[in-house]
Amino acid sequence: MIKHIFALLLLAALINTGYAQQEANNIRLNQVGFYPNTAKTAIVYTDKEADFTIKAPDGTTAFSGKLKKALKPDLEGKTTWIADFTSLTQPGTYTLMVDGAGRSYPFVIQADAYQKLAKASIKAFYFQRASTPLPEKYAGIWHRNEGHPDTAVLVHPSAAGKTRPAGSLISSPRGWYDAGDYNKYIVNSGITMGTLLSLYEDFPAQMKSVQLDIPETGNQLPDVLNEVLWNLRWMFTMQDPDDGGVYHKLTNADFDGMLMPDKCVSPRYVVQKSTAAALEFAAVMAQSARIFKNFGSVCPHLSDSCLTAATKAWQWAMTNRQVAYDQDEINRKFEPRITTGTYGSFSFGEEFFWAACELYVTTKDENYFKITRLIHDNSIGVPSWGKVKLLGYYSLIRNKKDVDGIAESDLPGMTSQLLNFADAMLERAGGSAYGTVMGSSATDFNWGSNSFAANEGILLIQAYLITQKAKYLAGAITNLDYLLGRNGTGYCYVTGFGTKNPKHPHHRLSVADGITEPVPGLLVGGPNPGVQDGQKYPSAVADQAYLDDDKAYASNEIAINWNAPLAYLVNTIEILRTGYKPN
Repeated sequence: MIKHIFALLLLAALINTGYAQQEANNIRLNQVGFYPNTAKTAIVYTDKEADFTIKAPDGTTAFSGKLKKALKPDLEGKTTWIADFTSLTQPGTYTLMVDGAGRSYPFVIQADAYQKLAKASIKAFYFQRASTPLPEKYAGIWHRNEGHPDTAVLVHPSAAGKTRPAGSLISSPRGWYDAGDYNKYIVNSGITMGTLLSLYEDFPAQMKSVQLDIPETGNQLPDVLNEVLWNLRWMFTMQDPDDGGVYHKLTNADFDGMLMPDKCVSPRYVVQKSTAAALEFAAVMAQSARIFKNFGSVCPHLSDSCLTAATKAWQWAMTNRQVAYDQDEINRKFEPRITTGTYGSFSFGEEFFWAACELYVTTKDENYFKITRLIHDNSIGVPSWGKVKLLGYYSLIRNKKDVDGIAESDLPGMTSQLLNFADAMLERAGGSAYGTVMGSSATDFNWGSNSFAANEGILLIQAYLITQKAKYLAGAITNLDYLLGRNGTGYCYVTGFGTKNPKHPHHRLSVADGITEPVPGLLVGGPNPGVQDGQKYPSAVADQAYLDDDKAYASNEIAINWNAPLAYLVNTIEILRTGYKPN
């Protein structure tokens, strides 16, 4: 009888919990929180106009208002309602309640609302380190043994050269695991490194004070650069010293299973040099050269080494302008077959443009910029691993004081183009169901859609730094709101933050460690109606096509090139809320 009563009570609790979650899911808002003096908006699903109230933990009403109907329905055709509580500025923890719709997940209003997330988004890269143990002192419950030392990596037949024949061994330790898998890819490291280096380059004084509690903390190098350096050291090893070419990736022949790194013992290979790898390597090394030049006492000769490596990679790419990484073709010619991620491109205009811009800014040699004129057109797009042209714009504009000659004459046109693009993004947001720049169209959603949202935010912040117009910063903040809960699923898409967050990312470290909570600070890919993983998703609507399951790699994997724009976006917003003004 007692067991029967207990079972009924447990069933009732589960039903009530499910009902409460459904109620909370009717109200979509940033679950991490808000600054006192910025816009505060929630999106509500209800079938009628209604009042809303903001409640403090003691049940008192801190704010009340009426819902306002959104200008457009969501992508499913449903009407959404807007709860605007911007004028509530008193710090505290609150929930939003709507007659007939329920209550929201809790959120805070406080001056440093994103400080913990800002740090976690960068420290996530520490958890991705290869070739080292992560001690409990720094990794907490996610501490682990060393795996993938990569000190004896085989040269794949596709990568064989004069002094490095197939089967020879090279040492290529360090670097970050690319995503949910344990391989290391130069092309994806390109945009990742460029984004993190830009975070430092845009805000050097502010980023010097950000301490991540990693082994290098306190060594006179800012921690964001300490973390970048772990991957930079690996990138150096991927350049063939004989000709300056750069291997496309370091990989197993097949993906490792869902095992911890120290349990993975499959042979590792460096695979074919490619034009894309050489150019993205050159861009990163050139940007690193000018940044690390200021830290010669901590990293002696590093700046010179970076510039030398960048120059050699550029020269190789100029001689080998169309060497695509075609894995199917490689597998027709060589053994063992390689079946891991490709990051393959077949045209390299954007990579040439970015590398040329970085080399020009660092060296002031106009011959590099002349190359950009040969390949420049008026097309730009939100950055991704294969779309890096805007990274060149960003570097030219942020270093405009040092730009002269023909580059100086081209800069106003590039700046105008960037601002026009940002204005078009803001215009689309004005009529969206969620009031966010992200998600106004179903075309916003594909593999890694959350990184698209974060990179849109970066573009808007660049527009703000150019103009100091608040509308651009406000637009960027709407995309952070999107990532943290104001979206089509109601998820906060960052592990360890918010209430409704990913518990089962496609991430070997989080799956295999036996710990309930996944590694924190990781941005999952987000809604992707392509469903390339073949899993059964709860919805086919573009902005709802998300599944929190470790098998759902098309929407729930993590990746370094997705975390980098999150880190830039949230850290920059945390910096700008303090009243920082760009030069």
